[in-house]
Amino acid sequence: MKLNGIRFGRFLTSSSSSPNCKFRRRLGFFLSQIRDFGKISVADRNFLEKFNSDLQNVNDRFDALNLYATLSTTNPLPSVIAFTRLLSRTVNNLKEYSTAIVIFKRICNLGISVDVYTLTIAANIFCLSNQVNQGFSILGSFFKRGCAPNAVTFGTLLNGLIIENRISDAQELFDKIVREEAWEVNAVIYSMMIYGLCGSGNTSMAIEYLRVMEKRRCKADVRIYTTIIDSLCKSRKIDSAMEFFVELLGKGIKPNVVTYTALICGLCSSSRWKEVNELLNDMIINQKIYPNIVTFSTLINAYCKEGLMDEAERVINIMKEKNVAPNLVSYCALMGGYCAQGRLDEARRVFDLMVSGDNNNNIGFNVYSFNILINAYIKNMQMEEAMGIFHEMRRKGIEPNIATYNFLLAGLFNDGRLRTAMELFDKLQAVWRIPNPYTYSVVLRGLCKNGEVERALLLLEELEKKGENLRTSYYNTIMDGFCRLNELEKLGVIRAIFRGLSCKKLEPDVVSYNILIKGCCQHGLMDEAIDLLEEMEGAGLLPNEVTYNNIVRGFLTRGNYDNFDDAVRFLDKMQERKLPPDESTSELLFDLLGKIKHGDTIEKLGPSNLRKEIMGC
Repeated sequence: MKLNGIRFGRFLTSSSSSPNCKFRRRLGFFLSQIRDFGKISVADRNFLEKFNSDLQNVNDRFDALNLYATLSTTNPLPSVIAFTRLLSRTVNNLKEYSTAIVIFKRICNLGISVDVYTLTIAANIFCLSNQVNQGFSILGSFFKRGCAPNAVTFGTLLNGLIIENRISDAQELFDKIVREEAWEVNAVIYSMMIYGLCGSGNTSMAIEYLRVMEKRRCKADVRIYTTIIDSLCKSRKIDSAMEFFVELLGKGIKPNVVTYTALICGLCSSSRWKEVNELLNDMIINQKIYPNIVTFSTLINAYCKEGLMDEAERVINIMKEKNVAPNLVSYCALMGGYCAQGRLDEARRVFDLMVSGDNNNNIGFNVYSFNILINAYIKNMQMEEAMGIFHEMRRKGIEPNIATYNFLLAGLFNDGRLRTAMELFDKLQAVWRIPNPYTYSVVLRGLCKNGEVERALLLLEELEKKGENLRTSYYNTIMDGFCRLNELEKLGVIRAIFRGLSCKKLEPDVVSYNILIKGCCQHGLMDEAIDLLEEMEGAGLLPNEVTYNNIVRGFLTRGNYDNFDDAVRFLDKMQERKLPPDESTSELLFDLLGKIKHGDTIEKLGPSNLRKEIMGC
């Protein structure tokens, strides 16, 4: 679609550009059904009454298609208004966009003379279906039928571009409308642009449109200001958001609960608790606006993230006192906060309240609430409790999702329960669920961790045969598993996997090189390790502290000083790049030093001092 090819002026007539005329046309559309109602025939009146009744009973796409069939076989055919009202209900009430497209096409095939309202609804259907290009094609139908699209039509197309996140195209269309002065650009059109820009993170441009809007004496409402404030808060520009809030108040615009909630959320994310309390007081005492469930949930979530569990519980109690029922989001945040602190008994208390069904507020539960507790038990090495929650989940009729299985698989492998983990994985594959990439990573890593590297390799070969979307990280896991076995004959397998990545249209990454370098260093193949380092740098990959620590250990691991100068050379490179030696390298160096001043560290000594200590030079 090329917006540059659109000339809006050709759609205009002198009559259609008059505001009074537009008002009359809209009014005529809505009142056309009742105008001169007393003068129409009894038959027409009966048809109209039946149609109105049938239209109210259209509750799904089948009802809509059936009513269309009735209208299309009526003799004579009803006016376009009846068809347009059916189309409008299908779009606005049922949200059945594909059905609405079918009905629109059939209306056109009937030869009925559709009008600007029908065509605008059609454009809206395509826009809401993420087919905005098709929406623009409707402009051609306007031209063919001698109709002039109105501000609503182009507002619809503008909204379609914004829905598809084509913000630059939306700006181009908006600027064309303004430049050609086709219609008076009202607050609705400006607000569409501002909402779209804020939604795409371009808050600064949204503010520019607000300023242009104000210069044109088009009044911004609380919703526009709230949208900008919320966008600024999400960008962590809290001070700017507060300035806009002051500006809003200065213009006599009354903030609403959404405005305050956006600011409170922003202030909480920056831990500005004093200002949070001040804003709450202003909201409740001065503005007489009481927090809603979203405001309370925002506070609870923020307090839990900061570990302020007493404050979070206090908010829950205030909600109950004010007859604002805490919801699932509130309790999940509370449970997550306790889990983060390792207070699993408290988390379980909240969980039991949610799933017991005895609470008066009917909080309910979902898969996410179960997953929170399952993951917490696994992280605290309480696998039996995690499995107990999993079984309770099934008893409650909650279907586990892929995250549930991933948590359990990781926990079982870490607990050394290989058989149970693989049974769960087989069950996952046998049922309707398809494991995601993270699941395969968990299983491959779990098998290798439990010494089943060959089995992990067989699984990876199965994935290759199935045509799964392979990742370099899968092969890294297998290579690392073989490397941990520290067997010279396995180094050949690692090389083969490494060199075979390109055949699978994969590229080795830093981790891949580090694993092979480590394997070479383990067996004293330092020339090969250095060649790999140079190859790695030639591929545009930057060696990290793991790379250098492996090489330093490789030079020193034999316990003699023959290669000490080489080791120091790489220690110098580490120091230049501010990469610290890890614990294993440090221990090895301390062992070689034999004795060292109490309290000294490798970082304090530095490579040059190490050479003096060991070599005496």
